[in-house]
Amino acid sequence: MKKILIIEDEWKMRRLIRDYLVREGYIVDEAGDGQEGYDKFCESEYDLVVLDIMLPKLDGWSVCRKIREKSAVPIIMLTARSEESDELFGLQLEADEYITKPFNPQILVARIKSIFRRSGKPDKVVTKGITVDEGVRRAILEGQNLELTPKEFDLLLYFVQNKGLALSREKILNSVWGWDYFGDVRTVDTHVKRLRKKIGDIYIHTIRGFGYRFEEG
Repeated sequence: MKKILIIEDEWKMRRLIRDYLVREGYIVDEAGDGQEGYDKFCESEYDLVVLDIMLPKLDGWSVCRKIREKSAVPIIMLTARSEESDELFGLQLEADEYITKPFNPQILVARIKSIFRRSGKPDKVVTKGITVDEGVRRAILEGQNLELTPKEFDLLLYFVQNKGLALSREKILNSVWGWDYFGDVRTVDTHVKRLRKKIGDIYIHTIRGFGYRFEEG
């Protein structure tokens, strides 16, 4: 299970991010200033760091620089600033992502999932009633193994990794079947119908004229 460190001095923002990540099945540690955050990073192992820039005691730039001296762990930087020079500076320090406040926490979760997918490390995604283990390509519904075709598994994995997001049929087709797939979006509808028969109708919601959204049962 992935472990994430949030370094953010605004208590409400830190708790909001934490709640979203915990719901996604991540282990979360928190720090309210830069020095505390860096100390925690040195004391444990983390798979990703969410790092605010404007921090007391040790600013986010300094924390990022110190972390990069010893680790290549993914870092997502948060800031209330919007100047391109700040973003460029963050990327020069080898931060992986840069998100300007205010932002939708679901966007942050999606960015984190994207980073983990790019890292190539298998991950287990847990949602209410369903566990999808990418490493062993196994899906479990309420304690029972699901008998899924390879494409049904890929589709379910994509849905749970993007839980709560409105996904167009075109985006699903391109992400699950690939940009070079010659079929049309009706393929998505057919596979969603088959998947619903195996996991029930409570998870995958149809967005009329657009696509689908996966929600916890």
